[in-house]
Amino acid sequence: MHSVTDTLRFAFQPVVNLTTGGIAALEVLARPETGDILAEARRDPELDGRLAVLALRAAARKETLLPLHLNVFAATLADLGGLTPLHDAVRAAGRMPWEVTLDVVPPYTHVPQRALLEAVAAVREQGFRISADGIGDGDVPLRLLTDLSPDLVKLDASLLARPAAVRAMRTLCEQLGALVAIEGVETELQCAAAMAAGAQLAQGELFAPPARIPASDVYVPPRSPGAVALPKPGPSVREFIRPAALLPVTASAGQVRALLTGSPDVSGVLLVDQTGVPVRSVHRSRFLLSLSGRYGHALYADRPAFKLGDVPRTVGIDATAWEVLDVVAVGGRDRTSDDVAVVDRHGRCVGVVRLADLVRALAESRVEEAAALNPLTRLPGSDSITGEVDRWLANGRTCVLSWLDIDHFKQVNDGAGFAAGDELIRSVGRALVHAASGNTRVGHIGGDDFLVLADEDGLDPLVAAVLDARWTAGGRPVTLSLATVVCVPGSVADHRQAAAYLAPLKRAAKSLGGASWVLGRAGLPGHEIRRGSGGAPAQAGYMAVEPLR
Repeated sequence: MHSVTDTLRFAFQPVVNLTTGGIAALEVLARPETGDILAEARRDPELDGRLAVLALRAAARKETLLPLHLNVFAATLADLGGLTPLHDAVRAAGRMPWEVTLDVVPPYTHVPQRALLEAVAAVREQGFRISADGIGDGDVPLRLLTDLSPDLVKLDASLLARPAAVRAMRTLCEQLGALVAIEGVETELQCAAAMAAGAQLAQGELFAPPARIPASDVYVPPRSPGAVALPKPGPSVREFIRPAALLPVTASAGQVRALLTGSPDVSGVLLVDQTGVPVRSVHRSRFLLSLSGRYGHALYADRPAFKLGDVPRTVGIDATAWEVLDVVAVGGRDRTSDDVAVVDRHGRCVGVVRLADLVRALAESRVEEAAALNPLTRLPGSDSITGEVDRWLANGRTCVLSWLDIDHFKQVNDGAGFAAGDELIRSVGRALVHAASGNTRVGHIGGDDFLVLADEDGLDPLVAAVLDARWTAGGRPVTLSLATVVCVPGSVADHRQAAAYLAPLKRAAKSLGGASWVLGRAGLPGHEIRRGSGGAPAQAGYMAVEPLR
């Protein structure tokens, strides 16, 4: 007897990790050759459940070991109360339920919510993960979304035109412990917007289209196309330089072998030209493995070692440890243990660094950074922000430095109690962090004072988040004051001069009534009142203040 599934085929679309650029999972999509089997499955829960089983078996036939995403209608789960046949099929395929994420797709209208939540609890008990699919273009109630407490929320790419909505979903997902994915990404601009909004995963035609054969590689555009690259903080590579084992580029494989076998601590050899510039990198394990194979010594011993080497990975002597990790991350995973050559400004090798040394040092630096976080807000202190200011200025980049504090905070503590004051400080810190985007940095420099470094374009969302909000402590209204100084290249030498320009602007902001904001420009007299006198925006324009020194 003919079945609607007889002509059914399946395609696989990668779910991409936007941080690593790798494939995090494969979504299995039904592709009928005739008819609209998905419309039938929407009306027939038994058929929909059978499609999920067939999708799992299709993936098993492709022998993919990647985690899988399988689609199932919300009504199917509510009607069937679970997917026992799918659980059995997963076991029969030699997979584990936690390797499978069920993408629960709309519509949700007329779906009994209690039955759906009970079914989700049942499949979770079996080990499956849950994804809420079609958010932003579907009809899932917000309360139901929080009750589902999904492991992953998939947002429609149309929401990228409303970045505030994506950031809001990211905040909700952080509270739920869920990841954010963007579906239907087709352009590099959409990808950049997804990254800027904080999405961790994405899928769409840009990365790889659905295909009958699971993709082994995907395209991910650069993280910030067109953005000005800032030097990354971190220890200097000079701290990790080891002596390099060097041989001329004309050396034979036998000469390299003699060096390696006579020096067990040497992890690799660099072949350099007459000027000392690295030309090839010979990794100890891969090289000796080539020679130890059948006929390996006879084939290679007298031949140039150049043929058994790889293009060397190099960094400048002024690089930081984080920049070395960027170099290591590019290319095949089989080369992550290769030494990285450190070269001077002429390209000559001055030594090598090893990945293990860097990872150990960077882990220790992260521990030190954690110790320096403000215990109340878990935000970095002034040293972190001022160091970033100096890096921006050294790179010739305009930086906008803002100082925010709570008006009459002592009265807040005296009237409402220190616990209410602490909670107010934490709330202001959270608002700043949630409104921050791109390269914005937020620091808590003590008491009720915050320091914010941002681009000019990133300033308005921060201002709206803290000055337009209604703040209270112990039921009493509270206002905030914000002072901002714009430092264009050449206007200040370092963060100390920027802070000197900022101090009188803060005094000017504090002298105004209500929520206030004063903006000045380093090197120019006066300032502009943007908020004040009870919170209403003042007329734009520079007004005389005491000279900035």
